Amino acid sequence: MVSIKDIAKHAGVSISTVSYALNGNPKVTEETSKRILAVAKELNYVPNAAARTLKKRETKIIGAFLTTFEGAFYGELLQGMKEELNKRGYDLVICSGTQSHRMLPEGMLDGAIILDRLFSDEELLLHAARGHKLVVLDRELSHKNIVQVLLDNKAGATFATEYLLRQGHKKLYAVTGPEGSFDSEQRLAAVRQAVQRAGSLQYAEIRGNFDKASGAAAAKRIIEEYDGPAAVFCLNDEMAIGVYNALEGTPYRVGEHLHVVGFDHIDISDYMQPRLATVDYSERRWGALAAEQLVKLIACEGAEHERIYVSLVEGESVGRVGE
Repeated sequence: MVSIKDIAKHAGVSISTVSYALNGNPKVTEETSKRILAVAKELNYVPNAAARTLKKRETKIIGAFLTTFEGAFYGELLQGMKEELNKRGYDLVICSGTQSHRMLPEGMLDGAIILDRLFSDEELLLHAARGHKLVVLDRELSHKNIVQVLLDNKAGATFATEYLLRQGHKKLYAVTGPEGSFDSEQRLAAVRQAVQRAGSLQYAEIRGNFDKASGAAAAKRIIEEYDGPAAVFCLNDEMAIGVYNALEGTPYRVGEHLHVVGFDHIDISDYMQPRLATVDYSERRWGALAAEQLVKLIACEGAEHERIYVSLVEGESVGRVGE
């Protein structure tokens, strides 16, 4: 590999002069700079990114850490991050898996946006204590180098549950996310509070995994226990779609026998028949706001905790009991 030492030898100048020329420093005359750049091109010189990062202490790269890429949820979220970061002179890399966690301590990133259950709270606090800048989307952590940009899960789950109860439902199933999921735990806590306030109500929880397969499995159990119209709050849209899929070829119908609400308002939910009632928010805005706050945190420009607000989108997947 060609080094700046090789360029200096061929150009007949010092190593420091080569370094100045390659970095556009005005200490080098235009004539000398052109000669050095011509030699560098002739020798096929490629800058050492690791060395440059060490010197400048920045990479202009942000990492987005995800547990998985599955499902329709992540596209808009990541696009929002990318657009905002690109406007601010940063590039985005997507990371998944425990081996990718090394990118933070090894200095390959200027900061990170975390939506990854494989990171423990202790690990993130350790990185923050070492000076790494982080935005978390999936937990609450207190540190000067960590900003929280969180979805208002509790409000969304409350809207959904109360919507189902207003239709006169007396039997409610909650299909949860995977164990340890911050979003699932927040939503489930709100469901339980709404159920407690409702008083007389048959209520059951079915463990899901935020995917269509677990939604279908939940639907099969509900059908086995069926003794009349049931309200089903799936804590994300993917599982709600799984419920729809499981009812195909059966005498049971969404909106008639099973009254279903999802969460996330992914694009396909508007095209389900009957149209799926769901909790809506802007994934793209969530991603953009996370990116904006991270850049502010890196620049020490007063980054703040933020909350993404939600609303309920009613749909024909829910009807009044007896209608």
